[in-house]
Amino acid sequence: MKNRMLRCSFSLVVSLVVLLAASAAGAQSGVHEYKLANGLRVIVKEDRRAPTALHMVWYHAGSMDEVSGESGVAHVLEHMMFKATKAVTKGEFSRRVAAAGGRENAFTDRDYTAYFQQVPKAALAPMLQLEADRMSNLLVTEAEFSREIKVVMEERRMRTEDQPRALVAEALNAAAYFSHPYRRPVIGWMNDLENMNYLDARNWYRRWYVPNNAFVVVVGDVQADAVFALAKKTYGRIKARPLPARKPQNEPEQRGVRRAVVKAPAELPYLLMGWKCPVLRDVERDWQPYALKVLAGVLDGNESARLKQSLVRNSRIASEVSAGYDAIARGPGMCFIEGTPSQGRSVAELEAGLRAELARLVRDGVTAEELARVKAQLVADQVYKRDSVFGQALEIGQFETAGLSYRDIERVTERVKEVSAEQVRAVAKQYFVDDQLTVVVLEPQPLAQTQARPAPPGRGALK
Repeated sequence: MKNRMLRCSFSLVVSLVVLLAASAAGAQSGVHEYKLANGLRVIVKEDRRAPTALHMVWYHAGSMDEVSGESGVAHVLEHMMFKATKAVTKGEFSRRVAAAGGRENAFTDRDYTAYFQQVPKAALAPMLQLEADRMSNLLVTEAEFSREIKVVMEERRMRTEDQPRALVAEALNAAAYFSHPYRRPVIGWMNDLENMNYLDARNWYRRWYVPNNAFVVVVGDVQADAVFALAKKTYGRIKARPLPARKPQNEPEQRGVRRAVVKAPAELPYLLMGWKCPVLRDVERDWQPYALKVLAGVLDGNESARLKQSLVRNSRIASEVSAGYDAIARGPGMCFIEGTPSQGRSVAELEAGLRAELARLVRDGVTAEELARVKAQLVADQVYKRDSVFGQALEIGQFETAGLSYRDIERVTERVKEVSAEQVRAVAKQYFVDDQLTVVVLEPQPLAQTQARPAPPGRGALK
């Protein structure tokens, strides 16, 4: 009876994968693209489920494009973009969005910087006009920069220096990458921020904020042809300019495990392990990124996944543990496992437990039931993501900035469904090895009388 129930459950999961994949494919219809004469691409996805529109501008310029001594300038310029232009006074941009009944924000990443407004569909045209204006007419003044750089430095203190786990993540990137710019934090090193001036931000703006280094995504209750006409009237007036040459920045081969310790005021120790892993470059030829995505789900897909089941519930070595992997990036990729040891257990015991689980997976592989469950969850995540116009625009933009295409989104979902149990075992064996590994441990120090300040709700999201 038990085996019969398992077979029925497995059959239901497989059916769910098929149904959800069909929903995901249907959600990708209605996408149109137009390229302006100045090189700006406009991508429109028609979604008429609600009378709103999401307008998003993506620049192929993130912290990856910075040079030593100027870390954080991409994020600083993001802050400056909400200041004055030749036509719009300080603070007026946000006031106009709010007056239209919309919301807006921006975020800086290693690979890009993006700005968005979500408004009632009737208010879309002014949003394109506002965004096009600050693409070409921003005023980067010494006075405004001097005020805003202090805000960014305080953001660094609150988001990183007062957050022990953020310090650990920063240390892991700095140790894992010797030469690749991913070793620098998106928000920048404090010393670089202290020595930055308004000319650094102005030069960054003039270098990268041009239409031929950007693309626009609009998702919502709109007509593509009408959006293209608006884009021509607004963005189409901006002249293209030559872009700096981008040289390859390949990371040297790692030749052994790297370890670091971070000492910071905290209640509990913390372990972060990162293995260098490939990211998606060729949707059809690559298979490892899809298998790694499934592997991350096997380890930490939900509360019944392997790491929580084994280390939190059974052996109780950890009070919390999780795993993650992102297949979409311009630069190199990494798979992560993090955790906090239970009371009375050490970081060394937790690391040993994690290694034992990985060894068991390599030795025994994954079950058909596990594989089907994870695939169903991954496809479901894709479907639920598209309930939001912001989620749809975000997915399109991240694919495009990584050198892929929004046209690949459906195919990526299909490729995940094709992953076999042996492929999951193979990538675990190939990539979860010491020669690819960096380990950083948080060594708790006594807490000060004043507790760490909570991270502020900043304008931009830093990855």
